[in-house]
Amino acid sequence: MLKLSDFNYQLPEELIAQTPTEPRDHSRLLVLSKKSGEVEHKHFYDIVDYLHPGDVLVVNNSKVFPARLTGKKLGSGGKVEVFLLKNLSGKTWECLLGGRVHEGLEIEFDLGLKTKAIKNNQDGTWQMEFNQETQELLASAEKIGSVPLPPYIKRDKNLAEDKTRYQTVYASDNQPGSVAAPTAGLHFTPELMKKIKERGVEILAVTLHVGMGTFAPVKVDNILEHKMHAEWLEITSEVVKKILAAKKNGQRIIAVGTTSCRSLETLGNNLINENQDFKCWTDIFIYPPYQFKLVDALITNFHLPQSTLLMLIAALAGKENVDKAYEIAIKQGYRFFSYGDAMFIS
Repeated sequence: MLKLSDFNYQLPEELIAQTPTEPRDHSRLLVLSKKSGEVEHKHFYDIVDYLHPGDVLVVNNSKVFPARLTGKKLGSGGKVEVFLLKNLSGKTWECLLGGRVHEGLEIEFDLGLKTKAIKNNQDGTWQMEFNQETQELLASAEKIGSVPLPPYIKRDKNLAEDKTRYQTVYASDNQPGSVAAPTAGLHFTPELMKKIKERGVEILAVTLHVGMGTFAPVKVDNILEHKMHAEWLEITSEVVKKILAAKKNGQRIIAVGTTSCRSLETLGNNLINENQDFKCWTDIFIYPPYQFKLVDALITNFHLPQSTLLMLIAALAGKENVDKAYEIAIKQGYRFFSYGDAMFIS
């Protein structure tokens, strides 16, 4: 039985990236062979050399929205942070709250936005009722919210450049909903995407709105007891057909990021009608041993110790290979986490 402690490692604090590399595709790239465990050191723009005509590259086009709202408690005026996680229905959202809160607490923000704490879900999240419907609330968040940078980024989190930099270049304006960036995609530039297409690689998009399922910490030593938070997934029927046809034809399917990987494996684990859009809440949890149904290779970042993301890449590349690769990356001074460097596991 794999325990949580099996996925721990020691990371020097100075290797936690506080700012992104510029340009995007100049971050470092560690290439890991899942068969041999061999490691190569490159730059992200070299990814083109590792992609072949006929490959299918699958990206997550969900757009990050400014999910971090700061409001005041009605009555006392005390400051409280409301972190929007996901829309449950209508005006009801699942949220994380910072500060002392209780059921019935009302909070007001700028632009006339208000919310009320309805229910403590006992898992660290709260059910909140807002006075605005989803689209209006998202529009308000764009004006008064701040970029939901992770807590390990210790600098000022209100820098204007983060609004564009903590966003993939292919994020769709029609798909706002992520409260954390699918960070493997942050390394791509429009020019690099063009080169990849010219090489004969097809780029397809799925939409998985990143939420707590991706970043919630594991709090149980027996990882089998960990329950993933569900995240919303959408794949158009056109993309479903292309992915299934590519797999049937023996083409290599490469996921950009763990969210794309989990999206593809959710698809692969379900009996579906390929003439319909594939839409569902997914709480898929991938850890060793796992038989991948669709994903052959993965572009990813370096992940937090004891995280479900680290477990996923261990399932794909083999735990021993990942342990060695991470040890090498630390010795070589690679930058870790959201704004850090990348890996290509093939």
